[in-house]
Amino acid sequence: MKKLIFVLLIIAQVFFYSCAEEDKVAEEIAKIEVNVEVSRFDQEFAETKVENLNVIKNKYPYLFPKQYPDSIWEAKLNDTIQIELNTEVQKVFPTFDKEKEELTLLFKHIKYYYPQFTIPKIVTLTSDVRYSSRVILADSLLLIGLDNYLGKEHRFYVGFQNYVAKGLDKQFLASDVATEFAATVMPKQTGRTFIEQIIYYGKELYLKDKLLPFETEAQRIGYTLEELEWAQVNEEQIWRYFVERELLYSTDKQLQPRFLDPAPFSKFQLELDSESPGGTGRYIGWQIVRAFMSNNEVTLQQLMNIPAEEIFKKSNYKPLR
Repeated sequence: MKKLIFVLLIIAQVFFYSCAEEDKVAEEIAKIEVNVEVSRFDQEFAETKVENLNVIKNKYPYLFPKQYPDSIWEAKLNDTIQIELNTEVQKVFPTFDKEKEELTLLFKHIKYYYPQFTIPKIVTLTSDVRYSSRVILADSLLLIGLDNYLGKEHRFYVGFQNYVAKGLDKQFLASDVATEFAATVMPKQTGRTFIEQIIYYGKELYLKDKLLPFETEAQRIGYTLEELEWAQVNEEQIWRYFVERELLYSTDKQLQPRFLDPAPFSKFQLELDSESPGGTGRYIGWQIVRAFMSNNEVTLQQLMNIPAEEIFKKSNYKPLR
């Protein structure tokens, strides 16, 4: 009995120490000052008259490539599809205040872990629904195509596969920006084995844990709440499938589209396929990296450069039952 009490006391001490550390980090992040500037190019362009085109071109020269003549932009100003895009974006984003608050929080967290990070100027625009590049982080600029965040039921997305449309919602905007940032601090993925690939994505998602604690886990991984719950409930089965079929050290290129790429579902080639979300390999990699970080004294920056094999071995990962 005394031994049990002792063990419980140790667990309680670890828990309270962890909470105290998290509170301390949160306090330090809250003190960080960042100046976030947002320019609504989408609104300004929509209000521009042909005779005043040079004004907006001079203000945003990086959005007007010199190889394109003014006639291109003049036609765009009068294009009915462009006008409709601007109208619909204005309905969903009459202001950018809430999104600015979320991105300010994200930038504060990035600054805490990466002090050399330069706060980019945010420029919102329309991109003809180019959802594959809806956010672009380039040096001191963050370009956000707002027409990619109108909500999965929007008529612009009719005909899109559901797994694509579900991500075209402003609840995922900050998460998309965090993903773009992650690409700037993570070494390029070169591993060929499945375990190397899933842990690469696990690192990215763990980084988002730290940068987006104010977002839900579902938002960080791009799942619906139902998809996240499915992954949590079936974590042990997914892991057993990977192990029993000896996939961890496989270099089969088909594993990427089956378990890592965005998709309507993961391809276990079982009856449960239709119930599963895509990217379950990423989810498992996330849990492995979380287990590693809870068992090892490693900084976030150090984590990014630790080989996948070392992370896997030192994680002592055991899936939830």
